[in-house]
Amino acid sequence: MIPVNEPLLGKRELEYVTECVRGGWVSSAGRFIEEFEQGWAGYCGRRYGVALCNGTAALQVAVAALNLQPGDEVVMPTFTIISCAQAVVYASGVPVLVDSDPHTYCMDVNQIADRIGPRTQAIMAVHIYGHPVDMDPVLELAEKYGLAVVEDAAEAHGAEYLSGRDGSHPTRQRCGSFGALSCFSFYANKRITTGEGGMVLTDDPELAAKASSLRNLCFQPGRRFYHEELGFNFRMTNLQAALGLAQLERMDQIVARKRWMGMEYTRRLQGVPGLELPVEEPWARSVYWMYGVVVSEETGMDATEFSQRLAERGVDTRPFFLGMHEQPVFQQRGLFQGESYPVAERIARQGLYLPSGLALTEEQLAHVAEAVREVLTS
Repeated sequence: MIPVNEPLLGKRELEYVTECVRGGWVSSAGRFIEEFEQGWAGYCGRRYGVALCNGTAALQVAVAALNLQPGDEVVMPTFTIISCAQAVVYASGVPVLVDSDPHTYCMDVNQIADRIGPRTQAIMAVHIYGHPVDMDPVLELAEKYGLAVVEDAAEAHGAEYLSGRDGSHPTRQRCGSFGALSCFSFYANKRITTGEGGMVLTDDPELAAKASSLRNLCFQPGRRFYHEELGFNFRMTNLQAALGLAQLERMDQIVARKRWMGMEYTRRLQGVPGLELPVEEPWARSVYWMYGVVVSEETGMDATEFSQRLAERGVDTRPFFLGMHEQPVFQQRGLFQGESYPVAERIARQGLYLPSGLALTEEQLAHVAEAVREVLTS
């Protein structure tokens, strides 16, 4: 079975991890943590990085740093991982949803303005499957209404967005550089992996200090076991940071490989009947975190049946996200009653992603593409 993801680790990772073990710096202190924080923040064009134990923790810390009051609202896409809405609910806030753009699967930015109300405090922009959200309209709305922007870039390491393209000086910015706070995951299926791991980035020294305090139980600098706020034990270990730093050193090669993979899949699958392939908008530089495809209803299959047929041919897959409005845990809390988001509902039922890990070989990719073609043309 060709796995949906397999990380690609090398000698540098082993060298750095061995240094941690030999020196005894295996917990949440050591040189690699600060170097990874500074290095990743710099790569993304940010001033501060706060390393955390996973991407869900990064979202939770970022939202907690906004100091939401009970009932405050955060506008976000329905089509995303549950961690996004969960972070808002844990902070006593209310997620307010918008549907997906039918081409990029990211949030439909044209729907955001109608969802902003008197209790709205923030917009959470989530880059989906390596393709950026159209950020300029998001930032314009945030400025107009005085809202914070939390950027979830967990799937967009190295992706770029053409900002200010309607003006005279458009500039390409890396995902993770937008808004008040941005969040990353370094799970095993990400372009940089620390096994588990995450990071919050910001340019605001006060938000950076707040995030650093929240991740470490809100210990006081001068009085360690005295607490004025409740925080979390969300620290990253030096071992994890060592893995991440080693991969950061070859980030350009990682991004180039992911883009090759996405374009090679597109080349091999272009024209297969009943299959919708991922797009790359002119203003975006996708990194194809996962190569997501949508099978047409006209084939008579949904994603579950498509996945089963691919598994019979030795290809592992994963389903697309299920919208937040369809999650039983939120419905039980009385959220999203009677709400419908047709684009997100369709791609959740018809979409899956193909093997896309960095260790995927050209031969394996060719096998996957042929299996897809067989299922849809036989």
